[in-house]
This record gives sequence, structure tokens and C-alpha cells, in this order.
Amino acid sequence: MSFQAYLDKIEDKTGLTPRQFMALAEERGYDSPDTKAGTILEWLKEDYDLGRGHGMALVHVIKNGAKISDKHVGSGGTHRDESDTLWLDGKANRP
Repeated sequence: MSFQAYLDKIEDKTGLTPRQFMALAEERGYDSPDTKAGTILEWLKEDYDLGRGHGMALVHVIKNGAKISDKHVGSGGTHRDESDTLWLDGKANRP
């Protein structure tokens, strides 16, 4: 499953876009470089019932924004993405 597909599944399950999760994390101070992934994962599990894999996808977005490594971009692997930039504003708004 691609990184973008993880984010799309999170939106399907929660009704929230990655950008909305970023805003919620910022409100809680979880966007700080000092915030540990475990703290964010605990919040996502408790409030949204997200597992570790989907939670870690959001941790990356909260901490690093839309850019991802180009390691899998355009590759034929199962974790390939079309771009090194993730779409964070919801599936319905994707160009």
C-alpha cells in the first residue's frame, strides 16, 4: 500500500483529512520536534482507533509535512507512490 493510500484509508475511517490531523496535533502541541511518536500514536489510537501503521503515517505528516522520500516514487513495488509530495487536503479535493 502506498503512503498516499494509507492517508486515504485514514480519511475513510475518521472523516478527517491529513491536514485536519496536522491542525489537531498543533492544537495539542504534538507538532513540536520534542514530541515522541509514541505520544502521538497513543492519541490517535485512543481518539480515532488508528493502529500503528496508519498512526505512523500521520506521525510522519505531522512531523515532516507533505514531502516523502523518493525511494519508492515510480517504483514497481507495493509501497510505491506517484510523487514525493503527498496530498493532504482530502480525496475529494485531489486535482
